[in-house]
Amino acid sequence: MKKLIYSAILVFTMSAVFTSCREDKKDKVEDAVEDVTDDIGDGLEDVGDEIEDVVE
Repeated sequence: MKKLIYSAILVFTMSAVFTSCREDKKDKVEDAVEDVTDDIGDGLEDVGDEIEDVVE
């Protein structure tokens, strides 16, 4: 009887651990959008710097 209870607790714990640590696709998409936005901002800053250099 103890083995059955311990086995059930182990299965429950393992399922809780694996489902709570999984990264959602939504998080991955949000990270990708943030990275692209940062890259675009960096590119715009570089273009602005080049324009200022040409104007001088």
